Amino acid sequence: MHGMMVLYLAVINLAAFCMYGADKKRAVRNQWRISETTLLGIAVLGGGPGSLLGMKVFHHKTKKLKFYFGIPVILILEAAAAVWILGR
Repeated sequence: MHGMMVLYLAVINLAAFCMYGADKKRAVRNQWRISETTLLGIAVLGGGPGSLLGMKVFHHKTKKLKFYFGIPVILILEAAAAVWILGR
């Protein structure tokens, strides 16, 4: 069970990181963008670390308050949930 969760988290965080990179590239090229709802949604689904890393590496969405504060809050909640689940 833990192995499946680790695999899920690895995949969702890699996807989140790649989505932030792709959206930044599209923003620079003035192309169709990934919605903010989708970017925040992937963080909520477990991709908080990948989202935060994507924000930092690609310097993307760092000035938007809902990302600047929202992604770290999501990450803290995910970490608390992980501690709770693993502590049971």
